[in-house]
Amino acid sequence: MSIDHVDTLGARARMLGRLRTNAPAAATNVETLDQRIDAHYAQRRAHDAAMLATQSARIAQFQRMLEATHADVVCASAQAWPAALAQRLAATGVKRLLLDTSSREGAALAAALRESAPAIETRTYAKPIETWKSELFDTVDAGFTVARSGLAATGTLVVVPDANAPRTMSLVPPLHIALVHASTLHADLHSAVAAERWRDGMPTNLVMISGPSKTSDIQQTTAYGAHGPRALWVIVVTDHGAAQ
Repeated sequence: MSIDHVDTLGARARMLGRLRTNAPAAATNVETLDQRIDAHYAQRRAHDAAMLATQSARIAQFQRMLEATHADVVCASAQAWPAALAQRLAATGVKRLLLDTSSREGAALAAALRESAPAIETRTYAKPIETWKSELFDTVDAGFTVARSGLAATGTLVVVPDANAPRTMSLVPPLHIALVHASTLHADLHSAVAAERWRDGMPTNLVMISGPSKTSDIQQTTAYGAHGPRALWVIVVTDHGAAQ
């Protein structure tokens, strides 16, 4: 009985050679595809320019789309939102809030809570989930996160979790509160990808949120909170002094 010798090194060399030969063509095809996509969205954006060309128009569309999915959207100035949110959390009965105090926005909210709603306990994600899983799932009422940007066309929050604000903060508590700056609202996903240069390096974990968690059974009965927060509050921080 003889065993045929398989030239694995030769096969590998031939495969790599073919890839190198075709690499310039593949790169050209990618560039051509990018140009076609850009042209498509440029034409579409020119058609819809009046709707999403200004920041106020993007805010209005963003709010309409989120409210259509049962999210609660409030526009407020950078000076007003921390105190207003602290008062609303207290009025809603929130007793324990998870947030990232290392961020500017998280620190501002924590300070507002100490001043106007000291009964609300703030917690940070400072230890592994295994050491406080029961506490997190059973006692934390709300999680506060800051979105990287937003998509006006679909009412979508773009969130990039990190060690201080992992995905758990927007997934586990029954109430998710997300803050987004109006200056970071894009007309659509294509605009966000281009403006934020996602092609230069995608984050390892990018989350898009377009409303509270919901699901439907075979009878199309919608239930909220089955796979995440039952409620979503979105704060749009405007670029001028007065709340809208």
